[in-house]
Amino acid sequence: MKQVLQSLRNGNTLVEDVPCPMVKPGHLLIRTHNTLVSVGTEKMLLDFGKANFVQKARQQPDKVRMVLDKIKTDGFMPTYESIRNKLDQPIAMGYCNVGSVLAVGDGVSDFEVGDRVVSNGNHAEVVTVPKNLCAKIPENVSDEEAAFTIISAIALQGIRLVAPTFGETVAVIGLGLVGLLTVQLLRANGCKVIGIDFSSDRVKLAEEFGALGVNLSKGEDPVTVASRESLGKGIDAVVIAASTQSNEPMHQAATMCRQRGRVVLVGVTGLELSRADFYEKEISFQVSCSYGPGRYDESYEQAGQDYPFGFVRWTEQRNFQAVLQALSERQLQVQHLVSHRFKLEDAESAYGAVVSGAALGVILECDLTQPEERIVGRRVIREALEKRTPESDVQIGFIGSGNYAGKVLMPAFVDSQASLHTVASSGGVTGVSTASKFTISNVVTDIGLVLNNAEINTVAIATRHDSHAKYTCDALAAGKHVFVEKPLALTRSQLIAIEEAYVKSQKLDRPPLLMIGFNRRFSPLVEMLQSQIIDRSEPISINMTINAGMIPKDSWIQNEQQGGGRIIGEACHFIDLCRFLVGEKIIHSHGIGMQNSHDAIATDKCLMNLQFNDGSIASIQYLANGSSAFPKERVEVFSEGKVFQIDNFRSLKSWGANCSKKLWRQDKGNNACVAAFVDAVRNGSPSPIAFEEMLEVSRATFDIQQQILGI
Repeated sequence: MKQVLQSLRNGNTLVEDVPCPMVKPGHLLIRTHNTLVSVGTEKMLLDFGKANFVQKARQQPDKVRMVLDKIKTDGFMPTYESIRNKLDQPIAMGYCNVGSVLAVGDGVSDFEVGDRVVSNGNHAEVVTVPKNLCAKIPENVSDEEAAFTIISAIALQGIRLVAPTFGETVAVIGLGLVGLLTVQLLRANGCKVIGIDFSSDRVKLAEEFGALGVNLSKGEDPVTVASRESLGKGIDAVVIAASTQSNEPMHQAATMCRQRGRVVLVGVTGLELSRADFYEKEISFQVSCSYGPGRYDESYEQAGQDYPFGFVRWTEQRNFQAVLQALSERQLQVQHLVSHRFKLEDAESAYGAVVSGAALGVILECDLTQPEERIVGRRVIREALEKRTPESDVQIGFIGSGNYAGKVLMPAFVDSQASLHTVASSGGVTGVSTASKFTISNVVTDIGLVLNNAEINTVAIATRHDSHAKYTCDALAAGKHVFVEKPLALTRSQLIAIEEAYVKSQKLDRPPLLMIGFNRRFSPLVEMLQSQIIDRSEPISINMTINAGMIPKDSWIQNEQQGGGRIIGEACHFIDLCRFLVGEKIIHSHGIGMQNSHDAIATDKCLMNLQFNDGSIASIQYLANGSSAFPKERVEVFSEGKVFQIDNFRSLKSWGANCSKKLWRQDKGNNACVAAFVDAVRNGSPSPIAFEEMLEVSRATFDIQQQILGI
């Protein structure tokens, strides 16, 4: 199928062949009829992509601070490569989609195959969208009219925050698509509307929709008009739908308002507010969040949990439905807002019109005469690419193509002389991107096309944590060697399932290897340290300080069902590293979390203690409340009158021993970890990490998590 993508590196628009996504539980699979370009939002993305590196940095000062912190801990080159990798990931454009339902996922009861729907799907021939971000289209609303639903919901949510009453006067600053739709919806609410813009054509359109126009290009003063229309008292409210870096719209809005007037920002504008403007009149100011309640709430959007109708009258989906009703009843007129129509494959020309400033409503149309079989294929073959990855007896099928896979794992497998045969991703976009970067011929969205491919003998799993156990079991059952990113499993029951699948797989003619990506034990500094203590005659003591940094509570990593929390999802690395350095079984583990923490995430700030079969002990402090100026990962080992210290896997110091080294760049052992696994597959050797050790570390991690959470 065809999909519109944009490069963040250079701003180029691409229409790529992407494998059709699989329908997921709680989602709809939709064949697109047409989509609407959100001129304001998508032009900002185009401008950002075309900006140079310095200009990009100026637009995101918060990201610059994060980069500087990363340089302190990881070094310049790893940070630079991380930024390059991020910019190399194309983004899927568009969020105003109209189409018909091809399939419904498990748990969907309100939609059926064949329903005509709007959704916030991308510019693509087929999209998969959560059910709460879809709405059925009335029969008397055309596809082209329905394409304006999502962007109209943005305007509607801004109006709901204004809470206008019949007869009030409201100004709309900025008469782009959102502004002109806001004008109409305010008029439908019985309001007098003042429309303000620099474009004569858009002011004229606003007047046709019943607004009093103010043409800034002709020197007309909106403050004077607002004073005249309110008999000198000031208007009731202002909706700012403009896109500008200027602070002038905010100043004008406050000046136009009456005592206790309301200002709502729907667009993007400068926010250096004058206190006097707002203080003297007690003006309220609010920023509107997209389509309405539910936006960015994963439980609503992804999990499909609706808000009770009686308590949250207007959610995202209910705003979509209200707009569609307004279109059906002709309270909202959008035909005159269409300025351009292009075929989807001509999206580059469409964005040329957007950049030129000539566009208002740009419709991208899909060819519905194409047979369904052509667009729903789960595999794209890129045979024209010249292979850079070598032909090898280790043929890798990658499941997952996110940032870590593309930045770390795939380069490591290429360096190990393995061949990257196929990459699978749920949506297909990141799969296509990484396939281009590493010249992989096959991109799929159906995992079965990896597991059932006889040419693939090895599977690398780099998906979200909650899918690791299932994919590991499926790959073992298919007789594939498995390299799975940590963690191996999120629950004990998942771990038991993996153990059963592994034991069963060892009875095959060619028993597959299983290895988890515990890379720290393969770091050259760790190996150098271990060489100093391997012949010891006494127990050792290990002290690790992990200055992990804060991750928001709503991050998927913190979600126990998706990421497992930071102990299972991240700290397992350091439990394994202790196990490796000691070289003996863990016989006791204990965890304690910081109590009465204001953010109530005990697993963010905790102490983990381990005791080993030979009497050695280890203490791991995993902390999210430290300074980024302090080393992120510090390992200290006390052994027979000697002390060793590793900082950020860049430097090794010793006291009482002649063992010191400083690397030019951080090396956490990723390449060596993958190389050891590939060599084992190639040579028929045992897994570099024994299966029993992986189980042991996983169980200790579960024990610690339970103790910290008190369950």
